[in-house]
Amino acid sequence: MSETLVFASAVDPVEPWRAALEAELPDLAVRTPEAIGPEDDVRYALVWKPPAGFFARHPGLRLVTILGAGADALAGRDDLPDVPVTRLSDPEMARMMAQYVLFAVLRYARDIPAFEAAQRQGRWHYVHPREAREIRVGVLGLGELGGTAALELARQGFTVSGWSRTPKDLPGIACHAGQEALIPFLRETEILVVMLPLTPQTRRLLGAAEIAALPAGAKLVNVSRGAIIDEPALVAALASGRLGGATLDVFETEPLPEGHALWGMESVLVTPHLASVAIPASAARQVAENIRRVRRGEPPEQQVDLTRGY
Repeated sequence: MSETLVFASAVDPVEPWRAALEAELPDLAVRTPEAIGPEDDVRYALVWKPPAGFFARHPGLRLVTILGAGADALAGRDDLPDVPVTRLSDPEMARMMAQYVLFAVLRYARDIPAFEAAQRQGRWHYVHPREAREIRVGVLGLGELGGTAALELARQGFTVSGWSRTPKDLPGIACHAGQEALIPFLRETEILVVMLPLTPQTRRLLGAAEIAALPAGAKLVNVSRGAIIDEPALVAALASGRLGGATLDVFETEPLPEGHALWGMESVLVTPHLASVAIPASAARQVAENIRRVRRGEPPEQQVDLTRGY
């Protein structure tokens, strides 16, 4: 009997993953939950926000892999078996994230929202460009994805600083760490890029006081998790003009509810949680290698601690 991997995601199509994983492991069957039969020996799960009770249906699991870099979607579940949980760590995901962040920062740095507004009004509007080195970009979170994005922004010539809960050292980045350094970091940031994992310590880390610490007219880019920001405080700061604009790929409730205030704000760009997605052609290699490691009795790589959230 061959081993089975159960694939469960409401947003990721199964076929590219099936093709990539079965090419890596010809003796592995990839099935969606509804296709699992009594003959399937379900040993592995590749999931994104599976429904409640999902894991209890598969008592033979030996490995769970999250279809993404964040582990918060599985934190606090009571149906998870006592097996390793891993996240994806794919250079293509980091590259895709850095591209989105660079797009969002460049859009503000080159005043594109002002030109978009002028075009809607049929008005020729000139704003003299600033040099990149004059623009202070702050990256909140310097993990694998945040560090890659910060280095790319610095490569483009921006003056980049970063904040993390624990000390980091990245070439060309002014690194700050610890709660006491957060407000001073925000005060010096014209464009803030939020790239922290969602944990009990980072939930609503950015509230009204933290947003108010940003310079007047500052811009915000959130590509991590919506719950890191106090959403009502964000809406209020945008409505008052204290915050000059926001590019938001993530929200406390997804999809963003119909009629939410953020939909109608001209200073806000909404995208549907796609800044970085798993690419089967490259990420399947990591999933397959971890399955091989488990089969050999070795610990898988990129394990997450669900009590910490990453």
